[in-house]
Amino acid sequence: MEPEVLTAEPQPPPEREPFWGYADLLMFVGLTIPCMLISLGAVRGVMWIFGLHPTQKTWELLPEQALLYAMLTAALAAIFRLQYDRPFWRSLAWIPFRLPPLWPVILGFSTAIVVSLVGVLIRVPTAENPMTQLLKDRTSMVMIALFGVSVGPLCEELFFRGFLQPLLVRSLGVAAGIAASAVPFSLLHFQQYGNSWRHVAVILIAGVAFGWMRHATGSTRASTLMHASYNGLFFFALFRK
Repeated sequence: MEPEVLTAEPQPPPEREPFWGYADLLMFVGLTIPCMLISLGAVRGVMWIFGLHPTQKTWELLPEQALLYAMLTAALAAIFRLQYDRPFWRSLAWIPFRLPPLWPVILGFSTAIVVSLVGVLIRVPTAENPMTQLLKDRTSMVMIALFGVSVGPLCEELFFRGFLQPLLVRSLGVAAGIAASAVPFSLLHFQQYGNSWRHVAVILIAGVAFGWMRHATGSTRASTLMHASYNGLFFFALFRK
């Protein structure tokens, strides 16, 4: 009788990290404009039905923004579940981080100070723009501040640092991937600040800082906390005026 030959079972190939690809990114980006139109139409339709005519644009803009973010979040969750049978939050690295929570807060404040100094050096325009117009009214200022330290940082970090950045880091390397993911993040604010490229430049610095936090800790919780602190310091300074 010949001895039985033991053959090692073939090992499955290592899983790609992140597990999604550029086709998923294109699908997500392609959904942005339809979702934007739906959110705009839905909010304005509700206001028309109930005869609401707000004097401040904030009462329309923030619900539209919140609904847009909600639909994009649902779309991304559907892609993960239907395409890969994966959970939403953990896939986007919404996980605990080892740093003390105070550190992302301190680094968020520090980034805000650095960005302000750079803004002075490059002479960021101080002329009136769509954002300053919204902040003239005290109630609108409070609403935007609350949005800017909660929903805004959460969704932007999930989309840019949770979804986009790992894909670019895989393709371009850490430094280039972090920088590349900060570009669309900064361009998102282009129109808000009167089409000012200097504003885009300083926001790009902040985006790189948030991306570094996301990569260093492996957690979008950390980058979200840093982002919220960054925004919070600016709003605090605004209320002090």
